[in-house]
Amino acid sequence: MTIVEDAQKGIITEEMKIVAKDEGLDPEFIRRGVAAGRIVIPTSPYRQVKICGIGEGLRTKVNASIGVSSDIVDPDMEVQKAIAAEKAGADTLMELGTGGDFLGIRKKVIDSISLSVGSVPLYQAFIEAARKYGSIVHMTEDELFNATEAQAKLGTNFMAIHTGINNITLDRLKAHGRYGGLCSRGGAFMSSWMLHNEKENPLYANFDYLVEILKEHEVVLSTGNGMRAGAVHDATDRAQIQELIINSEMADKAHKQGLQVIVEGPGHVPLDQIATNVKLMKEMSGHKPFYMLGPLVTDVAPGYDHIVTAIGASVSASYGCDFLCYVTPAEHLALPNLEDVITGVKTSRIAAHVGDMIKYPDRARQWDLDMGRARRELDWEKMYSLAIDPEHARAVRNSRAPEDTDACTMCGNFCALKIVNQNYNLAK
Repeated sequence: MTIVEDAQKGIITEEMKIVAKDEGLDPEFIRRGVAAGRIVIPTSPYRQVKICGIGEGLRTKVNASIGVSSDIVDPDMEVQKAIAAEKAGADTLMELGTGGDFLGIRKKVIDSISLSVGSVPLYQAFIEAARKYGSIVHMTEDELFNATEAQAKLGTNFMAIHTGINNITLDRLKAHGRYGGLCSRGGAFMSSWMLHNEKENPLYANFDYLVEILKEHEVVLSTGNGMRAGAVHDATDRAQIQELIINSEMADKAHKQGLQVIVEGPGHVPLDQIATNVKLMKEMSGHKPFYMLGPLVTDVAPGYDHIVTAIGASVSASYGCDFLCYVTPAEHLALPNLEDVITGVKTSRIAAHVGDMIKYPDRARQWDLDMGRARRELDWEKMYSLAIDPEHARAVRNSRAPEDTDACTMCGNFCALKIVNQNYNLAK
C-alpha cells in the first residue's frame, strides 16, 4: 500500500510519527492530513531520506533548485551546491539540469545528500529528443514516460509534471495573450510539441498511466505550473487559472488512486494579488499542499530577486502557502553559483518563518520571544544560537569587535539596553 492508502486505513506509519515529532503535533493529526491529501511526506523505496512533511498545519518548507545548463556543465559544482543547500537549511532540493548526462548527474546529486529530491522529467525527454532528432517537437510519447520512470528509479522523491497544459489551456493562452510571454521551460516545451504535432498533452491524455508509474516508485506528483506568469502584469490571467482548474482535477483523480499530490502555483504575482492566489489555489485543489514558485512581487530588481521573493514568499506563507521555492540573486541573470544557492536558501527560510509567525502565532513566535529576551539580557551566545544563520551573525559582530564586550559597535558605551538594565528591572 502507499502511504495515502495506509493513512486512509487508519495506519500511522513511521514516517508520520517522525513528522509529528518534528512539528510538535499529534501523529493522528498527520495521519488525517495524509489521508485527506492535505499533507504529503516524500519518501522512496530506493534510498533513505530525511523525512519532511509538507502541508496544512505544518511549518512552511523551503525548496532549493540546482542543475547544470546547456552553457555550464559542472556536475561536481552541482553536488557542492546540493550539499551547501542542505547545510543552509533547505527542506528539499530540486535537480533541474538541462545539460550533460541527465541520469548520471542526478544520481551524483541524490547520493550526496539526505534531502528529498525533485525533478522535471520532461526536460530530459525533450532535450534528448533535440539531441537525437534535431528538435524537441520530435519527442515520442514513450520517450516522455520512459524518462519519467528512469528518474523515478534513481530515488527521485517528487516530480513536477505538467498535467494541466491541455488544448483548452493553450486556447486560453492564445486568446488572452501575455505581456511577458511564457517563462516556464516545461510549458514552452510541451505547448510547442502540442502545436507542432496537433496532439493533446500525453501527460494529460494518459494520466492514469502516469499515476501507475509514480505509484509504483512512490513518487509524489507535483502538478507543474507551465502557465505561470513571468511578469507581474500577467499574474492571475485566464491561462493560469485554466491550468489550475485542470491541475486541481488531476490532483483529485491521483489522490483517489492513492498517490500523494502537491499543487504548484504562480511565479510573478504583485503583492495585492497574493492572498487571492493562495486562497483560490487552496479552495480549488481541496486544500492540497500548495507549492509557490517565489513569488516575485516586482520585475525591476534583477540581482536582488532573492529579496523580492522574500517579500512575496512571506506574504504567501502567511495566507496558507505550504511550500516555497527559493529564488537566488542570480535569478533572470545567470546560473546560480555556490554563494547564490546559500543566500537563496537562507533568505527563503527567513520568509517562511515570517509567514509562519502569522499562520501559527502560538508556535512560530516563541522563537522570536526567546531572541527578544536574549537581546534584553545582552546574552550574545544565546542570540547566536537562536539566529537563522549563527555563523554569519557571529562573524559580523566579530568583524567590528566592540570595546565593551556587552554591547556592539552600533551603540558602544551608549547601548540602550545596558543603560536600562542598570537602572530598571523590565524583565517579563
